Amino acid sequence: MTTTSTTAAATYWEPLWSRGRRYRRLGDAEARLMEDRLGPGRGRAALDIGCGDGALARQLAGRGYRTTGVDCSPSALALAAAQGPGAGTGTGGEPVWRCLDFVADDLGALPEPAYAVVTCRLVVRWIDDLPAFLDRVRGLLAPGGTFWVVTEIAGRREADDPVRDHGITPARAELLTAGWSTVRTADLDVLRCYALRP
Repeated sequence: MTTTSTTAAATYWEPLWSRGRRYRRLGDAEARLMEDRLGPGRGRAALDIGCGDGALARQLAGRGYRTTGVDCSPSALALAAAQGPGAGTGTGGEPVWRCLDFVADDLGALPEPAYAVVTCRLVVRWIDDLPAFLDRVRGLLAPGGTFWVVTEIAGRREADDPVRDHGITPARAELLTAGWSTVRTADLDVLRCYALRP
């Protein structure tokens, strides 16, 4: 792992991860949908933004991607590194873990100049400047690459659920999908999965 990020995002997320906070697990239906949309890795490079405990990054590695997981929380990355290797039909080796705030830090610290797949699970709702974030993603996608986004949609939970609005609004969803040549979506309960291509 690289040095600790000292950004505002790290200041927010590190205490949560270090105190044992955990987030929605990657389910079988979501993993199958991702496999269907992204296909086998065949040694191609993949980047998982906001990798948390590394579940999605390990899934990609297990599908044969050379995977890098980045997160701004050292505690999340320590948890990711302590987990077992990727699961799946092929192997891309153990993911590489980098402590990096994708929004604020220098992306030159990444091990690859471009990625066939960039993933972002349960992170987009926390991004303030979504157009700038998307520009950074587009700058890292290899020709023909795919940006895989999983996010909750606001208002899909029960009316009395305290996190009912913890998702992206229709306006943010429109902003997320603007400017891509191909947009494929699929819904999984309160989540929406996007496969976006330039």
